[in-house]
Amino acid sequence: QVQLVESGGGLVQAGGSLRLSCATSGRSQYAVGWFRQAPGKEREFVSGINWIGNRGYYADSVKDRFTISRDNAKNTVYLQMNSLKSEDTAVYFCAARTNGLGSSTPNDYAYWGQGTQVTVSS
Repeated sequence: QVQLVESGGGLVQAGGSLRLSCATSGRSQYAVGWFRQAPGKEREFVSGINWIGNRGYYADSVKDRFTISRDNAKNTVYLQMNSLKSEDTAVYFCAARTNGLGSSTPNDYAYWGQGTQVTVSS
């Protein structure tokens, strides 16, 4: 069983930055993904990282603005979000899969956090 708790969301002006954290418990050898869901839209992949932490994956919409990283000693995965845009507004979820490889498919993840709200004002 893996438990995940997101933090770091909030209100920020366009062009600003936020860093989301995903604290995990349980097994450490799992890949983690970040997803987001805006009102009226489907949940979409944002970024993912393998369990070793040496390979990150990004959606085209956030590439070069967001950076994913993990500190397995602290059981925490981070999502640094820079140059935020109004279209980044959403609830952000982290998810874990016991296969250590990253994936952009929500159904590949068995464990999910409750989400943290990110609101970017223009």
